Amino acid sequence: MTNSEEEEIYSIMFSSLKHPVRRKILRMLSDKPMSFSHMLEELGISSSHLTYHLENLGELVSKTKEGSYQLSKFGEASVDTMKLVEEAPVVRSKQGLSMKWKSIVAILLIVTVFFAGFSVLQYNFLNEASAENDFLIYENNLLEARYQQLLGLSADTDKAIEFIQDVIQFDLSEYHVALLSDTVEFRSDLGGVVEEILRYSLSNSEDKIDVVLRFRNQFLSRYQIYVFEGSPIYSTPQPYNMLDAAANLLERYKLYGNASYLDQMSSLLDMVDEVKNIEIIKGNMKLKISSSDKTTEFFWLYTESGVDFSPKSLNFIFENRALKQLTDGWFLFKTASTEVNVSREEAITLAREAAEIFTWEYEGEIIGNFTILEVPVDAEFVPHPREDFLNLIPYWYVTLYLDRIYPGEVSRIAVGLWGDTGEIADIRAITI
Repeated sequence: MTNSEEEEIYSIMFSSLKHPVRRKILRMLSDKPMSFSHMLEELGISSSHLTYHLENLGELVSKTKEGSYQLSKFGEASVDTMKLVEEAPVVRSKQGLSMKWKSIVAILLIVTVFFAGFSVLQYNFLNEASAENDFLIYENNLLEARYQQLLGLSADTDKAIEFIQDVIQFDLSEYHVALLSDTVEFRSDLGGVVEEILRYSLSNSEDKIDVVLRFRNQFLSRYQIYVFEGSPIYSTPQPYNMLDAAANLLERYKLYGNASYLDQMSSLLDMVDEVKNIEIIKGNMKLKISSSDKTTEFFWLYTESGVDFSPKSLNFIFENRALKQLTDGWFLFKTASTEVNVSREEAITLAREAAEIFTWEYEGEIIGNFTILEVPVDAEFVPHPREDFLNLIPYWYVTLYLDRIYPGEVSRIAVGLWGDTGEIADIRAITI
């Protein structure tokens, strides 16, 4: 995070703590995420005023996947600061003196030597200014401590550069390398996993490339490349054969990550003679290879009792024979159940029943009178965490299409349900 970004967050934090409505919003969100309409009802203000205050809260709030508002880590730090100040035994008053004391002071000023009175007022002013300065320093230290806590649990830029240089084999001497952004946050939806996303720019007179790396608990979780101009320059020639390219990449990744599951993946890849659409299973590991004119994908995933746990996987995607994306979730996720009691057809039926009584709110109006089409319908089997954020359970994700676009630009309804019980886990409106 740059100094200017830190200053912007401090500015937002302090201005928010000074405004009573924004303080109330932060207190409300500290209890639970809330929708825009729920906050309107609680605050009793106009929607335009609420929009204005939410915009001014900036980095202190964020949105959940359902569209509700929640506190960010900086927002939580702001609430902690408010609580410390409100619970302090001594509270400074900024309202000035009461009328009684103003009268007494006025009389004293009349009978007191002018310069002596001025000195007293000046002394009091300096004391208050000093106390205010101490308070601001305390707030700054609190926020800095939170930020340093995040940094202590994050990866470092050397680890990112090492991956770009040694695993991807970019010749960084050919580029001007700049760190565009480095964001760190606790992922509450992943049980408190610390996620860091770094974005680098690689540029020269002919090439303009962005590289994005995501680390979770200091392990590389995703690599992506965006080529805006030119093409990547490598330190060593890259194999033309996609099977060799995947095998060599896997070996370099093994040296970088030193994870035992990568040995199993190499063993499975050794069983492949040529790149074609194929599936191979060995033990609890499946390798799926798919190939087209421009794209070749190598997908290792955990499988058990006929259930594929796709989040627990390693994925290489090559585009025009260059690595476009690498995603690794094998180290993070575990399996909790392999029991599938709900078929695809049953999942669609249960999803349709839930959608028929579903409503959403748009500009204060409840929308519930809509028509669901029989086709098309999408049903994807994707194991998903339940009680434990990192333990995977069989899960169906069903997308139902509506006959037209409804208020709020809603064209679909997505329903998630558990594959072992059939219980509805999530339902929401999807916009175009």
